[in-house]
Amino acid sequence: MEALALVRAADGTSARRPEATATSIGSLIASDAWVRPDEPVRDVAERFFRRAELDAVALVEGGRPVGLLTRARLLLKLARGFGQELYARKPVARIADLAPLVVPAAAPLGEAIERALERAVQAVYEEVIVVDGEGRFLGLLPVRDLVLHQSVAFARGAAEHEASMARTRDLEKLEKLRGQFLAHATHELRSPVNAIAVLAELVRLACARDDLGAVKEKLPLLLRATAGLRGTVNNILDLSKLEAGKTDVALATVPLLPLLEDVACTTRLLVGQKPVRVGVEAAPGLALETDRHKLRQILVNLASNAAKFTEQGEVVLSAAREGEGMRLAVRDTGAGIREEDLGRLFVPFGQLEDALTKAHEGTGLGLVISRSLGSLLGGRVEVQSRLGEGSTFTVHLPGSPPRSP
Repeated sequence: MEALALVRAADGTSARRPEATATSIGSLIASDAWVRPDEPVRDVAERFFRRAELDAVALVEGGRPVGLLTRARLLLKLARGFGQELYARKPVARIADLAPLVVPAAAPLGEAIERALERAVQAVYEEVIVVDGEGRFLGLLPVRDLVLHQSVAFARGAAEHEASMARTRDLEKLEKLRGQFLAHATHELRSPVNAIAVLAELVRLACARDDLGAVKEKLPLLLRATAGLRGTVNNILDLSKLEAGKTDVALATVPLLPLLEDVACTTRLLVGQKPVRVGVEAAPGLALETDRHKLRQILVNLASNAAKFTEQGEVVLSAAREGEGMRLAVRDTGAGIREEDLGRLFVPFGQLEDALTKAHEGTGLGLVISRSLGSLLGGRVEVQSRLGEGSTFTVHLPGSPPRSP
């Protein structure tokens, strides 16, 4: 008999969600955001503008989903002519997709992906609505998460059977799946590109009306979307080069204090207005023979994570001698990580689903790249953390780094 777990349905009643299994999608739900179909478009739009991480909301009536509204669909509606004036007071159901893809929580991954990819091109990458066995709303699931989890699951299966007689066939399937994933990832980049285009159009319309207030409101969203897109592209390219072994090491003597101060300046920009102090702890004369660009990339990735998950307190970058080598660390007073989750930090495309972290955006590639670059420089990256008390990521580098052949 299938194991069930109690959850709270959108209508306030107790619903039952299938517990996590290797093939079902119930455990992959990424968001439970929903609104009533009669809620005004203006109120729903404000929710999207306040929460940059919100990609879509379900329309739920009586606990059951009746539609889906994505950020891209909302922005396109509001960008056309006088969309805001036209739709502001209308029920959100007027601009939502009233025939979204609805999938049971117990549905296998493969079946869910097939149904998602059978949709019209413009809707392929819209969120899937997940329901329980009685059709009640449980949450939303991005199609990219389905593809990534299937890719990881297949990779594990291929590794376990690597020594078997079916190794060649499995590797061919894996390569095919990797090619499919890259194709999906390329298409997925359309979403932030569309958001940037729509936001730029909103800014243009605001300028045409001499509405500086609207321009000031939209510009941060535009800059954030642009930075997110650039980061995603750079991470995918970096990971591809590392996996292909096409990354060379350019060694030079690197003064560590100026490097840490440079990374600290970038981190302060990421912290923004949060009450977080960014500090540096390193002696002036410390230096290390290494690849400056790659070491900086490691530290920026680690410091960016610290800035993202630290709401108050401090982020400290430090360097100290360690035998003949060097120990560099990024310490924060942020959300921290559960001990059982530490092993998942360095899995490609992996992001922890803890309530403290799921609201933050990201591809999950930064830590994977940092560990790979650390190995390339002859060292290693380690983490120590306690939930609610912060984290320390430490980079151990040798005094005599490996040289490219």
